[in-house]
Amino acid sequence: MSTPVQLPYEQPDPMRPAPLLRELQARGPIHAVRTPVGDPGWQVTGYAEVRRLLNDDRLGRAHREPERASRTGESVMFGGPLGDFDTEQDDHRRMRALLQPHFSPKRMRALRAHVETLTTTLLDELDATGPPADLHTALALPLPIMVICELLGVPYEDRTRFCAWSQAAGDITDRARSEQGLAELLGYVRRLVARKRAEGGLEADVISQLAATEGVGDDEAAALGVLLLFAGYETTVAAIDAGVLWLLATPGQWQKLVADPSRIGAAVEEILRAPALGGDGIPRYARTDLEIAGVQVRAGDLVLLDNGAANHDAAVFADPDRFDVDRATVPHLTFGHGARYCIGAPLARIELQVAFSRLVSRFPTVKLGCAPEELTFDANVLTGGLTALPVSW
Repeated sequence: MSTPVQLPYEQPDPMRPAPLLRELQARGPIHAVRTPVGDPGWQVTGYAEVRRLLNDDRLGRAHREPERASRTGESVMFGGPLGDFDTEQDDHRRMRALLQPHFSPKRMRALRAHVETLTTTLLDELDATGPPADLHTALALPLPIMVICELLGVPYEDRTRFCAWSQAAGDITDRARSEQGLAELLGYVRRLVARKRAEGGLEADVISQLAATEGVGDDEAAALGVLLLFAGYETTVAAIDAGVLWLLATPGQWQKLVADPSRIGAAVEEILRAPALGGDGIPRYARTDLEIAGVQVRAGDLVLLDNGAANHDAAVFADPDRFDVDRATVPHLTFGHGARYCIGAPLARIELQVAFSRLVSRFPTVKLGCAPEELTFDANVLTGGLTALPVSW
């Protein structure tokens, strides 16, 4: 095996893949790497291998010796191991059993109407303000926050605080800031759980229902609430921003949706696949020795399942770095696969479908307000999303 490659890869153009990553992909599906904090690990970039390993019980998020485990960054929640090694799989099944009812088809149908109303209101405000505008602050940021507040039962007036704490908790460069942000989030949600439990209402929101569930203590309910709060909006914010950018920066793509809104569903899948060009991956730890594509991986090793790179595997996706809303459907791995498939995927799809269908119909002539290379991205957070998205129409 060659010398480990240092992450992150140099990527001169945020809309083009890192040249070294594509070079490595062409050589094989697994590579020795060093994480941004200098720890050793393996990065898996092949579609078939990533898909299989996402559903492989020999990999997990916990580590037998967490203090010795390789880390991907300084974020408390995502930079290193999570959970109890001995009970991880049972704990994960319990978590999904508690949360799955809140993402049922019936609940999602009810939420879709709410998402449509929120989106219309935000676009009314955008229209009234007039161009130019920052679509990041006008739509991409507030919509997912409003939706997650509705789902969880978090007062919308608290959004500024929990957004700040969430961004701090996800900081991949500053451990102290990440720890403080997570502590603030947990404390806030714990107080919210206690208040809802004391009130004893019958609200349908997640936190109220967890508070009313026998056998679920305040700490567990708070931890589940934080998980959804943390993961439930920033990724969708980034996806809305990226979708608008790719649709407008790729000639003819926005116009295809204006001419035929029935393409929105397919366009959303391409928005979920294409902008994630790869370069890091979903962290897992080997629970036992195993072999991946002929490479021996030892128990405890960090394995990064790079679903972004897998979504650009040329063996599966023709001309993978081309953004194309008419692409033939192949299941992307953006939401994972198997037992750990993202529980919030149905809600994310609803938000994206509604946002883009309403945007296309209300603002058919929208265009970027600057050249793509002038846009800035936040390198300190997990999602690495845009800081602003200027548009005009």
